[in-house]
Amino acid sequence: MILVVMEQHAGAWHKMSWETLAGGQQLGKAMGEPVAAAVLGEGIGALAAELATKALDKVYAIEHLQLALYTADGYTAALAALIGQLQPTLVLFPHTYQVRDFGPKLATRLDRLLLSDVVRVMPGPVFVRQLFQGKLNADVRPTTAAPHLVSLQAGAYRADTLVAGTAPIETITPTLEASRQQPEAPFRESSRAVDLTAADLIVSVGRGIREADNLPLVEELAKALGAELAASRPICDNGWLPMERQVGSSGQTVAPKVYLAVGISGAIQHLVGMKGAKAIVAINKDPHAPIFEVADYGLVGDLFEIVPALTEEIRKAKA
Repeated sequence: MILVVMEQHAGAWHKMSWETLAGGQQLGKAMGEPVAAAVLGEGIGALAAELATKALDKVYAIEHLQLALYTADGYTAALAALIGQLQPTLVLFPHTYQVRDFGPKLATRLDRLLLSDVVRVMPGPVFVRQLFQGKLNADVRPTTAAPHLVSLQAGAYRADTLVAGTAPIETITPTLEASRQQPEAPFRESSRAVDLTAADLIVSVGRGIREADNLPLVEELAKALGAELAASRPICDNGWLPMERQVGSSGQTVAPKVYLAVGISGAIQHLVGMKGAKAIVAINKDPHAPIFEVADYGLVGDLFEIVPALTEEIRKAKA
């Protein structure tokens, strides 16, 4: 069995949970394993019912007053009991701040390792992780007995590939000892004026733009498309665009319908952040730029000629 542990906060799903569930469904099909999902909390009937609309063998609603607010102690004890009962082959988590908090504790409780930030799982199982900011991929083959605990990187699987279905719900009230911890406010990332992860269209600019005074060229293209403007790290490091618009290993991880890369060479640190895009369009004067290896459509030429012409044609089409 493959068990997917979902994450929710105050009755709202963490968006990465759906990506992890999609990964669990795909792996279940590839490995010939049944797939179940678990959600923890108190008063989570509505969440469990929503989860039961997906193609799963079973949904486990782990209900307890001590799980109403997150603590590493409570989650560890509840999940250790569930995993001990089900004996799954693979336990999947979204690679979130919360999982990074309780995951190592849970793995230690089970005398296992937590393999974190995995980008792909293959039958075997073989787990693929990126090393040195994505410059290398490592295939990891576990030598310990199941269950294998794995957290999946954001964008590793697409939530829009989820398969609908009907699953039975089993509600479990675990036996939990009084926690040594007091619940604290959840970790909050610094606020952002723009959430690139929610954008369907993104126009991203790289060092090929040469200087800050040339940015309006790409901004006009983004405006014509109704797209969000993003950038590679050199643009943000130079202060030409705010850091919240950076895409890559040290910025945001995005998965838009279309990602238009303008003057971006395709360094692996950038590719890590946009690999989940459905369609990638690249404009670069270098025909050997690494970005063309991942692009679905490529335009080789001077962006200072292509971008204005493309913007004009888009405006004509919308007129």
